[in-house]
Amino acid sequence: MRRRPAGWTPPGPVPRGDRGDPDLRPGPGETLDCLSGHWKIFQLRQGHRYSTDDLLTAWYAVEACRRAGVQPRRVLDLGCGIGSVGLLVLWRSPGASLVGVEAQAVSAGLARRSVRYNGIGGRAEIRVGDFRDPGVFRPGERFDLVTGSPPYLVPGEGRRSSLPQRGPCRFEDRGGARDYLGTASARLAAGGIVVWVHATRYRDENMAAAVEAGLGRIVVRPVVFREGRESLISLFCASQNPARSVGEEPALVIRRADGEWSDEYRRVRAEMGFPA
Repeated sequence: MRRRPAGWTPPGPVPRGDRGDPDLRPGPGETLDCLSGHWKIFQLRQGHRYSTDDLLTAWYAVEACRRAGVQPRRVLDLGCGIGSVGLLVLWRSPGASLVGVEAQAVSAGLARRSVRYNGIGGRAEIRVGDFRDPGVFRPGERFDLVTGSPPYLVPGEGRRSSLPQRGPCRFEDRGGARDYLGTASARLAAGGIVVWVHATRYRDENMAAAVEAGLGRIVVRPVVFREGRESLISLFCASQNPARSVGEEPALVIRRADGEWSDEYRRVRAEMGFPA
């Protein structure tokens, strides 16, 4: 369970809290953990829990919008899980609203409770369904920013967890990067941006999927969890642009060789309302 360090004052808005509603208190096997600033998130103790990957995806999405001069008013998070990426983006973008689409009812239920706990029901809607089904979207619905965390593994690759939620989060049971990017492109507003995270070893496959989806101006930023080691995940950004260009940014290093957080990662955490 992530707790706030002594002496650190969380920034940002104070959540609504449970206000006596028992549904907004952790049930058996659940935790209510700190997220950005004062905000909190419901998670299963033994299940899918938010990670550094989620924090980096949300930060990179907000940063990509800032650099492109895009004000994300409407945000779509595909396969939103327990809502961590979407909530992080909303915390950093006070003027934005969110639609999260999640196929696992238990994850969507946790996300909805987090939305209510943090008092942002007017800004966030969590829909239960497979995002590949056009029926989960309203006719003509478009978004300025689309985020996603496609599963990193194909069936038969690696060991499947027996814990609830984790298997479908890690394996392409309901599609992979190609499905995510196809849906993202179809729902992207003019001038909008798509940001996603995936395994670095599948960099070329992600590039090909983005081009196939009609996306251009693709930028990749590898993430190195410890200086001197290989990158395991990469952050991707693309837009609907006929110019099929590819750029690669310097790696984002989480920990230096001595094990301490890098200065850049400290800045990322601070910008997203985490203790740095």
